Amino acid sequence: MIRWRKGTVERIRREWPGAVELDVALPEGGCRALAYPPLVGRPEPGDEVLLNTTALAMGLGTGGYAMVVAIPDRLPGDPTGPGHLVKARYTPLQATVLGADEQGSPHHETLREADSLTGMPVVVADLHSALPAVLCGLRADRPGTRVAYVVPDGGALPAWFSMSAARLRELGWLCGVVTTGQAFGGDLETVTLHTGLLAARHVLGADAAIVAQGPGNLGTGTRWGFSGVSAGEAVNAAAVLGGRPVASLRVSEGDLRERHIGVSHHSLTAYGRVALARAQVVVPLLDGDFGKRVRAEAAPLAERHELVEVPVGGLREALEASPVRLSTMGRGLDQDLASFLAAAAAGRHTATLLD
Repeated sequence: MIRWRKGTVERIRREWPGAVELDVALPEGGCRALAYPPLVGRPEPGDEVLLNTTALAMGLGTGGYAMVVAIPDRLPGDPTGPGHLVKARYTPLQATVLGADEQGSPHHETLREADSLTGMPVVVADLHSALPAVLCGLRADRPGTRVAYVVPDGGALPAWFSMSAARLRELGWLCGVVTTGQAFGGDLETVTLHTGLLAARHVLGADAAIVAQGPGNLGTGTRWGFSGVSAGEAVNAAAVLGGRPVASLRVSEGDLRERHIGVSHHSLTAYGRVALARAQVVVPLLDGDFGKRVRAEAAPLAERHELVEVPVGGLREALEASPVRLSTMGRGLDQDLASFLAAAAAGRHTATLLD
């Protein structure tokens, strides 16, 4: 189940908050590796490292790194401070963090009786690539909005894996990152998506939240076997807490798989079958026959939700000004403009809910 290798660090390629990218020499050749210093310490050139090369061997586009499991000759110190929330539980890399909602947290009293998002809009999206696009659309109309990114555990568990989230946090486009469930590495850690949303509102003071899995969407080509099912569950969580769920459609004109052309079957299942609470589903007013197709495919969702048609004029310019690279399944803005316009339209609509 795991491919193990030992290697030697040759050089540090680059780093961002919580992660270091390395070149590592192996007996069979070199490879690109990723280490999370909060978990394993900071590797340096010359260090011997123990690697998990499974994702690299599988050729995964998002997770195609060898992962540093340990630096055997220079182990990090023991963790200090409070916190007894265990994430990645009962795996060899389980880690203890301080949960915002646990008794030892300075936020425990705030969250102990918290029960409402007080109408906060919650944008729900399938893919991690929607995160910067939603922000581009929202900030185009309301640049000062405090937005929190709430991470469920459907994709990458370490929030540190996302260079986009780190950069958006650094620039102030995000007021914080909240990791929920088995996900970890955010500014705040919580046990559930529900307390994660409440922490976004009452601890970070967010005006709006975006819920989208971390990098590494998993799909099997079946109706129910994809990690984005959690988008429907996020709609339910936002609604039961008194938030305003805004559903961003997964749309593509450039995907080679027919099930994702137009409105992806992921969105139709997550919002049409899993989401039991009512949401505002944003339908982007795209041009031409493709735009007609998107509207027609989204139409059945009106049986359960409110469909909101949103113009996309000016959103391409907002997307082109994104401070982070826009990429979905390896396709950039020019290769799959519709995908990013759909997410940006959800951000544009969210701005109207804050007036």
